[in-house]
Amino acid sequence: MSIYKLGEEWNQVAEMLYEEDADEQCILDTLESIEGEIEDKADGYAKIMKELEYLRDARKLEAERLTKNAKIFDNRINFLKANLFNVMKSTGKTKFNTELFSFNICQNGGKQALTIDGEVPEEYTKIIVQNDNDKIRQVLESGKNLPFAHLEPRGESLRIK
Repeated sequence: MSIYKLGEEWNQVAEMLYEEDADEQCILDTLESIEGEIEDKADGYAKIMKELEYLRDARKLEAERLTKNAKIFDNRINFLKANLFNVMKSTGKTKFNTELFSFNICQNGGKQALTIDGEVPEEYTKIIVQNDNDKIRQVLESGKNLPFAHLEPRGESLRIK
């Protein structure tokens, strides 16, 4: 579905852009071959970009929907696993095999969980020093020079309204 009516040359470019493995140089060559004034070409670019934004947003929404559905399955898996765990613990059958699977309740690996119950003595603490980037930026913006930092030039971007 196209939200703008495109000429044949622009349709060709749009089709190339829809292909995941399209060669960018080939796309650039096709774009350069389109005749017209800069304003007409800019309109063509903008129409295709809007079309791609529309398709991107639609795919993001679909991905969100699928992610939510996957989360439901995750929750069901966790529910079933917890239920089986509890049944195995309550029956005392914590290790057995069937024709298809083997089941075993075992201790988790990795570091043991740590809970701090009170005030920690200084010998068991760390002091972390961080740069105050806001203060450094403020000094540089006021026109002062700092030997250890500088502001990078601002970049440029194209805006289409």
